Amino acid sequence: MKWTSATLNLSHVRKTFQSASSVGKTFFILSTATLAIFVLIGVGGYLQNKVITTSPVSSMKSLAASVTNQFFIDMLGMEVPHLNKDQKKFTFSQHNVFHFAFQFLTDINPSDPKSLVASEVPGMDTNKSTVLVKGSEANPSDPVDYNPVSTNLEAEAKNPPSSTPEPTPTGTTTPVVSQTGQPPKSAGDNVAFIYQTHSNESFLPELKGVTDPDKAYSDKVNIISVGQRLAQNLEKDGIGAVHSQTIYPSTVKNFEYPYSYKYSLKTLQEAAVKHPDLQYYFDLHRDSAARNKTTATINGKDYAQVYFIIGGKNPNWKKNEEFANKIHQVLEAKHPGISKGIHAKEASEGNGLYNQNFSPNNILIEVGGPYNTLEECYRTTDWLAEAISEVILNAKKVDAPAASPKQS
Repeated sequence: MKWTSATLNLSHVRKTFQSASSVGKTFFILSTATLAIFVLIGVGGYLQNKVITTSPVSSMKSLAASVTNQFFIDMLGMEVPHLNKDQKKFTFSQHNVFHFAFQFLTDINPSDPKSLVASEVPGMDTNKSTVLVKGSEANPSDPVDYNPVSTNLEAEAKNPPSSTPEPTPTGTTTPVVSQTGQPPKSAGDNVAFIYQTHSNESFLPELKGVTDPDKAYSDKVNIISVGQRLAQNLEKDGIGAVHSQTIYPSTVKNFEYPYSYKYSLKTLQEAAVKHPDLQYYFDLHRDSAARNKTTATINGKDYAQVYFIIGGKNPNWKKNEEFANKIHQVLEAKHPGISKGIHAKEASEGNGLYNQNFSPNNILIEVGGPYNTLEECYRTTDWLAEAISEVILNAKKVDAPAASPKQS
């Protein structure tokens, strides 16, 4: 009778246990590191929000946004062979680690020489991403900044607007605007001031023969008409409004686009002196994003969506954000999807303030994009005016002195 012998390969068993132990340790280290990252981000964000209130553009928010799925795949790739095939894209490569550390410490992008001087040249650093402060029901997307080619603005400046109003979409009227910033009619104290820092921002459907969004700028048909529409609607609601139609490239000697906010600051200062009752300031702009990012279809009609922009370099940004949020909340409640939310941006000098340090009630509102029509912008502006009127009138009720008790 033959016996079957069995041999136990202890070496193989030992290697199996060691391999399992190695995987377990790796899993534990990765899990612990991931947990530590999120705890650090959470604690850092809380402390920065409660203690360091100088900017809404929190570095912790930026760090959280920068941690992508690829980051965790690359962490696994440090232990799993052949998971990382492209070393140039590997998060923890020597090049990428140095690049990240250098940019984190100096705010200078080694791959972009322009960033070396961007912080010192107004308007040069316009590509920093925004931070969403308050969300909305609209499709999430960031506003897009674009600086027009200076030669385009110079060409427009050589052809000042004619006295004859430009044709507008069917069913709308062209506002007649005073160059000196007078209200269209009187509706009590002039408490609202509307102006346009980038006064040449226009809309492709309104520009004959122009199809390039980078050239959607005009001295004749532009965001000023949207500002006038807002002023007229506020007046109808009993809110005294002053609207300025200063076209900076045409009126400022040696105009330079990066200094636009310095020019409009002078407009604000002159308006405040001329109209001492002003309390609310609205700087209207047009975004530069694609149509699908700036348009909402509601009840079969297309509307231009709005962004509220907060300057991260304004030390009192929270007051401006509170004011913008009141308007945003009214729009969200009545017309979900019209507002794209409140975005904060901290860029170079000038653009990082947006003149919002001038008043806690100064906000920048972007209406539509280069592919929207004036009619779509007007529809949205009508709703925007309703929201602004409601916020201002509610503020007046709160500030109104209490009635004295009747004497019996």
